[in-house]
Amino acid sequence: MTAENTCRCPWLDTTKVDYVKYHDEEWGVPVLDDDKMFEYLVLESAQAGLSWYTILKRRDGYRKAFANFDVNKVALFTLADEKRLVLDASIIRHKGKIAATVNNAKCFIAIQKEFGSFINYIWAFVGNKVQVSDLQQLSDYPATSPISDNLSKDLKKRGFKFVGSTTLYAHLQASGLINDHSNDCKRKQEIIDSYQTLGLDWQQC
Repeated sequence: MTAENTCRCPWLDTTKVDYVKYHDEEWGVPVLDDDKMFEYLVLESAQAGLSWYTILKRRDGYRKAFANFDVNKVALFTLADEKRLVLDASIIRHKGKIAATVNNAKCFIAIQKEFGSFINYIWAFVGNKVQVSDLQQLSDYPATSPISDNLSKDLKKRGFKFVGSTTLYAHLQASGLINDHSNDCKRKQEIIDSYQTLGLDWQQC
């Protein structure tokens, strides 16, 4: 009988129960539906320049503010809605980021129409294979990659805002297109083991 692996990624503050729950249940799990992918994109764009935990604590606020992340409803938000949300203390009251969320919802729908789904579009950037990283310690974690560079460039060309390469690398990590759990983290192999059930291929990178 082997001892259970209780190690987690070196970036995680294990004193924060909600942060641990997010790491253990969501971070790096492959996202295969557009609704969840839009939610993650909204939250990552809001994070730009801030810590992820700052946004995680406000996730329920974002959910209420942005119509439960219904992309079709968010795309219909008006300037009056944006002005109202600037006064909403449950989210980051950044005028530019709020406007970008509405703008990005419209651009997201345009991609859905062109590719059949946003999932079809974004997974093509990793060749429809999860990229599994080799990370031993905190200093091994990159802030960007050629994949996030290319995705950022293409999304900007399509009109998206607040989608720099660093933001999108974090998005790719969170939504599981890149498995950046450290090698000794208990979640790394658990997630790899789920790929077959999900019908996903993966490759070491």
